[in-house]
Amino acid sequence: MRSIFLKSASALSVVVTMHTAAAPVLFSGSSGSLAATVSFDIVGSQIQVVLANTSTADVLVPGDVLTAVFFNIAGNPLLTRNSALSGGPTYLGATNVSGAGTVVGGEWAYLNGLSQYSANSGISSSGLGIFGPGDRFPGTNLAGPETPDGLQYGLASAGDNQATGNPGGVLNDELTKSSVNFLLTTPSSFDLSAISNVTFQYGTALSEGHFSGTPRRSVPEPGSLGLAGLALLAAAVIRRRR
Repeated sequence: MRSIFLKSASALSVVVTMHTAAAPVLFSGSSGSLAATVSFDIVGSQIQVVLANTSTADVLVPGDVLTAVFFNIAGNPLLTRNSALSGGPTYLGATNVSGAGTVVGGEWAYLNGLSQYSANSGISSSGLGIFGPGDRFPGTNLAGPETPDGLQYGLASAGDNQATGNPGGVLNDELTKSSVNFLLTTPSSFDLSAISNVTFQYGTALSEGHFSGTPRRSVPEPGSLGLAGLALLAAAVIRRRR
């Protein structure tokens, strides 16, 4: 909560009090034809993480599929896995398997206590030699073994053509187009500024393509905008009283 006190020469005092909420934090990055974003937001007592493959290029080989994001949280808190929902259709080859909003938690995992790319936390649809069956989000295992494995339900690009790709690779795996929305519960109050060192991972091995994300605020803080507007209104009232 913030308060602004504005006083005029006639001793008129105006107090503006406003509850403010932190804006979502967005990290984005690219390398060649690959491009990705991840946003972190506070929704009630949960952290909402939206991972997206924003490339406009077609997905042709496994190295074009976004499978994981690594990030560092100051203090290395353990978050509780709540849900993972697809933000776009999932498909196998040119055939849709399910639509947006499908529970894909059985195919994605979260783990903290890591030491990878200067990050202590990660979310992944592939094992990468790090994630196991006990790290998965709630949900039914939709394909393959009961553990994060291969490309299954990894993220195809926003510009992917479902009918094209390597027959021995991407056309034989269920892929989710564009994004997945994750919810995790924090053990206590959480400050989004504690998140840093984001790295996007592609393919099914750490040796495949990866690149860092650059942080930025996705939108101005709504509380701050409202506070500024009310402050201007109060200043106008003071001028009229003078």
